[in-house]
Amino acid sequence: MTARNIADVICIGAQKASTSWLHSVLTCFAPFEMFPDHDPITSTTKEAHFWDWNHHRGVEWYRDLMARPTPDSLMLDFTPEYAILNADQIAECKELNPDAKVIYLLRDPTARAISALKMYMLWHLGEGHAEPLKLGDIFEKLMKDAQVPRHADYAGNAARWRAQYPDMLILNYEDFHTDREASIRQVLSYLGAADAQPRPADARRFQQLLTSRVWESADFAISREVQMYLHGQTWAARLEAERSLGMRFTEFDPAAAE
Repeated sequence: MTARNIADVICIGAQKASTSWLHSVLTCFAPFEMFPDHDPITSTTKEAHFWDWNHHRGVEWYRDLMARPTPDSLMLDFTPEYAILNADQIAECKELNPDAKVIYLLRDPTARAISALKMYMLWHLGEGHAEPLKLGDIFEKLMKDAQVPRHADYAGNAARWRAQYPDMLILNYEDFHTDREASIRQVLSYLGAADAQPRPADARRFQQLLTSRVWESADFAISREVQMYLHGQTWAARLEAERSLGMRFTEFDPAAAE
């Protein structure tokens, strides 16, 4: 990774698969750096949203956003929506970030979709919404806004990105959290920082992250009919990801759906 890149580490999702947690972990280590928060143009210091929200601002805007605090800094852009970019957009990403390392965290597609819908319920319906989400007009709008089928297409998304970044690191959310310390070391090794240690000022935060989450799923009820519908809608994508990416997803248990 060199200064030829605008962003050195790009995490493309999946949504609700611990991308915020991994971002928080990496920013405990030198030389990884976040960009300044420009909400609502960016999403906190994590998601630059260049190719979906901000492309019209131009490449120099993105370059300025990712300005390095020091020449050795490695800049992070963790925008889960990048997973569904088209081939031309990914090719442009490669032109701007030729040596970037790309990470794709995958989660059981049904569990991920449920968590994503809860997030969109919070955004669209507010905290006071008490009724369980059922099939109907509201559900259809949330599905459209959350782009559930496109985000569930792990195999297709990975294929497009691997065409430009063949060494992209793909991780399973379930395996990732089985041994967090080992998973962090795997990521650091992939990023060429196998021996990195947390900055002294961030050592306590790092230890807290090993046993905590950054974001909890919104506390909204999802009816069993919706859960089973999502399971059916993502079933083909699940099988293809398991077949072509070697993943095994067990987080969602249909028998336990309420």
